[in-house]
Amino acid sequence: MTLIVPLTPEEEAKLLTQARAQGVSPDTLVRNAVKELLADAPASAPQSKKPTRPMLGFLAKYGPAPSAEDIDQNRAEMFANFGRDDIA
Repeated sequence: MTLIVPLTPEEEAKLLTQARAQGVSPDTLVRNAVKELLADAPASAPQSKKPTRPMLGFLAKYGPAPSAEDIDQNRAEMFANFGRDDIA
């Protein structure tokens, strides 16, 4: 994996100074720091979320969905008088 870490000029200067002081390249210095960080990390990430129920099972209590014909019929009934001025 390649990571790009934006550094301020001050941070970059400190990194270069530290690398020179240790006699290594900046890449090696950062790699060693990351290795130390990962050595303290747990082997696997803790599972923070509990498994979710699938939506199909969640909605099953409502029974089967209406058919396309039922939807069309309901829509026609709902909008049969839409836009008529003689109905208050």
